[in-house]
Amino acid sequence: MRGLVRATSLALGLFVIAAGSAAAQAPKFGYVNSAKILADAPGRAEAEAQFNTEVKAYQAQLQRMSDSLQMLAANFDKEAPKLDSAARETRAASIRAKEADYQKRAQTLDTQMQNRQAELVRPIMEQLQKIIEQVRSEDNYAMIFDVGSQASVIVAADKSLDITDKVMARMKAAPRPAAAPAKSNTLTTKPAGVSRPPDK
Repeated sequence: MRGLVRATSLALGLFVIAAGSAAAQAPKFGYVNSAKILADAPGRAEAEAQFNTEVKAYQAQLQRMSDSLQMLAANFDKEAPKLDSAARETRAASIRAKEADYQKRAQTLDTQMQNRQAELVRPIMEQLQKIIEQVRSEDNYAMIFDVGSQASVIVAADKSLDITDKVMARMKAAPRPAAAPAKSNTLTTKPAGVSRPPDK
């Protein structure tokens, strides 16, 4: 849970909404704690559960690839003394190539999962931004800051300026944002030359 909330808070960044025109009176400021809102936002638990399911598939694929490589390496160590130098070098080069494929695939999957995490949380983030803008406009705030972001530089603030609860209430009352579609085949592609050992 913390990982997804942390990622979405970071995605929100130092969220500042400025008024479109200068007010004649002193500007009005407010702040929200995005981490607190996102932790309890409608749809967040479902998005996190879906993300965790896909991460498990990612981890399982990497584990199968790792097991396959370990088996290849173990068989090579066992058979190497029986091979001539040319055959030994050919087998070793083949294993090195498969290890490079594994590393490349692991990096690709990491990128896919980061993109997928952003995709799953995007509807929630868009709704949060929309609601904050509505509150800003209705209550004539010049700016609304985010103290829940890791990028926040605010170290102290008047509690009376905190509109987190108001925004959270709006989030809960609003129609639930459309969830990102499931991607059951996100992690099914295997790199060439690395496959699951046959069942015995």
